Amino acid sequence: MALDQVILAEPRGFCAGVDRAIDIVEHALAKFGAPIYVRHEIVHNTYVVNDLKAKGAIFIEELADVPPGATLVFSAHGVSKAVQQEAEQRGFQIFDATCPLVSKVHVEVAKLHREGYEFIMIGHKGHPEVEGTMGQLDSGIHLVEDVADVSRVQPSQSDKLAVVTQTTLSVDDAAEILAAVKARFPKVREPKQQDICYATQNRQDAIKLLSPQVDVVIVVGSPTSSNSNRLRELAVKLGTPGYMIDSADELRAEWFEGKARVGLTAGASAPEVLVQQVIDRLKALGAISVRSMDGLTETVKFPLPKGLKLD
Repeated sequence: MALDQVILAEPRGFCAGVDRAIDIVEHALAKFGAPIYVRHEIVHNTYVVNDLKAKGAIFIEELADVPPGATLVFSAHGVSKAVQQEAEQRGFQIFDATCPLVSKVHVEVAKLHREGYEFIMIGHKGHPEVEGTMGQLDSGIHLVEDVADVSRVQPSQSDKLAVVTQTTLSVDDAAEILAAVKARFPKVREPKQQDICYATQNRQDAIKLLSPQVDVVIVVGSPTSSNSNRLRELAVKLGTPGYMIDSADELRAEWFEGKARVGLTAGASAPEVLVQQVIDRLKALGAISVRSMDGLTETVKFPLPKGLKLD
């Protein structure tokens, strides 16, 4: 059995929040000139970050590395209140590329905190989005990474307890952890709309349709990309071998030995140009046909912040 067909997941690749974040950096470069400073990788993708570096973006983690009076962009993952305040005190011109769906979670946390709520956050420790959301408050927000954590978490009270979620988790894992939270804290308040974003959900749904149709799944995405990692894990969980690659040159011919059909998708921060390069490489390895599966067409668009419109 030789490599024959490539089936493309639909939807895949950039989401509206990533599109907007990249646009913010590019517009800032066009309007104010290089360099533009960006706190943390604007989105978790090596190709995107290197492309913006070449255009004059400088990526930093510490605000002390940004000269006074510079233009600073916050990444799509969002930042803590402390980072926001420090940036304002240092007098930077700030553009916030936080994804509006992450900002929605921040607003919810602030609102319920004023009403006396404590929070349980479902997410991955150390991920910048989790640091940003937990950093909206000085205290009273407790991270759980898995079901086992739920039994160990110790909020100071359970009458006013709300749950929030990192936007890029596995939908199924998050549902399982949420069920454990609800079992232990029956009065817990859930968000009106789940926090996991539409794009994360749609790409995972596409993998659920794609995996049974193929012999191996390739996910284009960088190692730091949470939503890309979840896509590969989901394929494997569904019984299909899955590999995540940052670029086409990471493909290994042995992955396709005895495999006729390859499923191909890309995380929400991975550009389509990389998908096309992977297709070219798969063709060089013997793939003959490429087709897209039927899937949702995403129409979400987020506006740019004021002050970045180009004349």
